[in-house]
Amino acid sequence: MPRKAATNENPKDTATEHQRPGVYARGADTVDTIIKAALRVIIDEGATAFSIRRIGAECGLKVGNVSYHFPRKELLVKVMLDDMMESYQTKLDDDVRLADISAEERLRRVILMCLEDICSKRTTRLFTELWSLANQSAFIAERIEAFYSDVHVQIGEQIRVLNPALDDEDVRTLALFISASMEGTTPFLGYEKPWRAQMPKIMALSVETFIHLAKTLKPGDIAEMTKAIDF
Repeated sequence: MPRKAATNENPKDTATEHQRPGVYARGADTVDTIIKAALRVIIDEGATAFSIRRIGAECGLKVGNVSYHFPRKELLVKVMLDDMMESYQTKLDDDVRLADISAEERLRRVILMCLEDICSKRTTRLFTELWSLANQSAFIAERIEAFYSDVHVQIGEQIRVLNPALDDEDVRTLALFISASMEGTTPFLGYEKPWRAQMPKIMALSVETFIHLAKTLKPGDIAEMTKAIDF
């Protein structure tokens, strides 16, 4: 995760207090239009173009209309990430949290879901640009951290069932390792990246390696490994 940048932003900034804008149907439609435009801008044009004015132009709304719902672009980031997490939760419910599959199969599906998502244009470009924005905004850095914390929880949920002997700290550490290893493929294997064609092989290696580690790691193993590292 990016280091939180020094900033004058108040942690109780109004953006942090908002729920998803657009309570009424008409307002919700406008918010959805703005969010879609914001995604197009940041994905196709990058973080430098990500402004309320540019987003308004993209969706054909005046700056005042956009800022009515999103006073700051940080709130746009929050809602985009919240919407993405909601879509991932739906996919987990549909494909992973099924009673008739094993814990090993659930973890396999989570790993493949994450790596397949990294291959998409949206995820490769969106998160690259969000990490860039996070270097200038503590609020955005916190939102990204919260997003990935949820991802770690989902991975840990599968590890805990697969290897109930591990304590909570070991589960969190292993989930972080798996998540970080997968996210680290983005600049190499993501959309239009140099080694994109190798992703199927990396998926196969990831499934084999991560599941084996999750099944065979014993309580205390991580602590023992850590002692051998002079860091």
